[in-house]
Amino acid sequence: MSNLSLNLVWLYPDLMNTYGDRGNILAFLYRAKKRKIDLKIITVSLKDSSDLILQADILFMGGAQDTQQEIVNKDLFSKKGRFLKEMIEKDIPGLYICGGYQFLGRFYKTSDGKILPGLEIFDIYTESPKTQAKRLIGDLIIKSKLFPNRYLVGFENHNGRTYLGKKVSPLGKVIFGGGNNGKDQTEGMIYKNSIGSYMHGPILPKNPELTDFLIEKALEIKYKKKIKLKKIDDGFEKKAKKQVLKKIKIKFK
Repeated sequence: MSNLSLNLVWLYPDLMNTYGDRGNILAFLYRAKKRKIDLKIITVSLKDSSDLILQADILFMGGAQDTQQEIVNKDLFSKKGRFLKEMIEKDIPGLYICGGYQFLGRFYKTSDGKILPGLEIFDIYTESPKTQAKRLIGDLIIKSKLFPNRYLVGFENHNGRTYLGKKVSPLGKVIFGGGNNGKDQTEGMIYKNSIGSYMHGPILPKNPELTDFLIEKALEIKYKKKIKLKKIDDGFEKKAKKQVLKKIKIKFK
């Protein structure tokens, strides 16, 4: 596989990168390089032109703490949100983690009842518990319809509880952990070719099938033909996943 190239637009890397989300970028770069795919990283933050988003073949946004999220939310509403929505609606593949996932929903309801509007791209909403409910922290293991015979594993750390509407489907069913809200056994969301998730860790190094899914979709959309990625050695990735599953006493798949 050669003479193929992709642009990955990394949104707000200086602000939305609290939980090791750069590891997801490294996973994209590694698996593209192994297949001789030229993957260019385009970083887009507050001072960068919104038009850069339109160059994306893949989109990525990580998570952050409240202060950084407020800054990013303001910029999305005033400048970049409409460009992001345009690309998502065009089926451009993307991965949105934690705060990046929440931003694109209908709204965020704070613990004191204040409603913070979202970009309304995804049919989801998020609430902070009114009581002193425990944060959802720890290992997170799901079964996803994207990969029926495998587990996806990660680490969650969030207080917000996200609920899915009818226009999206869950990324997977929770086998261990809290997931979207700790109640309905859903984790993450799929809309078109966009994936939202609470899995930090980061998610992609331990789940190479998800990295490949996004790369493959991006290539198919760009080159307008069916693409089958060449298999590469997943030995280290499988060991990392196996260690998480072993700790929870789940048989590796």
